[in-house]
Amino acid sequence: MAALSDAPLPEILELPNLGVADLDPLLDEEIKVWEQRFSWNFRPSAELLRRFLHMHSLSGYALRWNRQVIGYAYHVCEGRKGLIGDFYVRVEHARSSNETMLLGAVVQGLMLTPGIRRIESQLMLLQGRLQQAAPFSRYLTRHDRYFMDVDRESVLKLPARSTNIRATFLWWAERFQEETARLVVAAYKGHVDSEINDQYRSVPGARHFLTNIVRFPGCGQFAPGASIVAKDEHSGRICGVCLASLVSPKSGHVTQLCVLPGLRGGSLGYELLRRCLVRLTELGCESISLTVTCSNRDAIRLYEAAGFRTHASFPALVWEGF
Repeated sequence: MAALSDAPLPEILELPNLGVADLDPLLDEEIKVWEQRFSWNFRPSAELLRRFLHMHSLSGYALRWNRQVIGYAYHVCEGRKGLIGDFYVRVEHARSSNETMLLGAVVQGLMLTPGIRRIESQLMLLQGRLQQAAPFSRYLTRHDRYFMDVDRESVLKLPARSTNIRATFLWWAERFQEETARLVVAAYKGHVDSEINDQYRSVPGARHFLTNIVRFPGCGQFAPGASIVAKDEHSGRICGVCLASLVSPKSGHVTQLCVLPGLRGGSLGYELLRRCLVRLTELGCESISLTVTCSNRDAIRLYEAAGFRTHASFPALVWEGF
């Protein structure tokens, strides 16, 4: 009988060399895991991945062990930046060594891609804690994040609050997108989240970020009827926004909440969030989630005041300077 140390290691394969049938069992399991952990319907995203796999145009890597694909990570490139779009290792094989091997492969692949100078990832399904040295750690910055959620009953008990400015609240319309992009840049200037997502640092980047939220299924189906902006009645300018998506028929997700820095602490953020949450419950949501950086204590206090509780944590990883 062979010793455990002699067990064969998984092999690394490039995703374009695999077909839909190779990843079908893994994707089916991932759909169930998203539902169980986060009440999130991953099926639309999985179907999109299957289409790219069918065309052999999904970039990234897979782990194969005993002729079965046990993990995968895909990436996309946007200018000088690489994004790890998804990362999953099957529960039975989700050892730190396997996850580290897969993560190292996808990061190295991006580092060797001409023109790429920065890599971003938010690994919600990472099951280990990167107990071993994280791949290419000399270039790595880590920011842990919380996944928080609140139930319908708690939302319906939230009291309305008066705000520190006279504001008009309006449901989302496409005409607000350009001004909201400028708001995002102002709100995140010098903020820790702009270290995690560099799209917050420029108007073109924020514009692209908003387009991804509105048009693509990565954060669920955008819900314009639950997304709200606040306009300063004096200046007529947008001074705060809360955007939301439906991630399953009974679950919503707050994708963005930001307020101009000079107006924070005056209940505008709370009231934007409360109105968004109430509207999501009216659309049938029994639970609503969001993510927040652990070091962002002011935001966490706001979310806890609105009834959110921490459900899980995960790392946001950035490689730069390689």
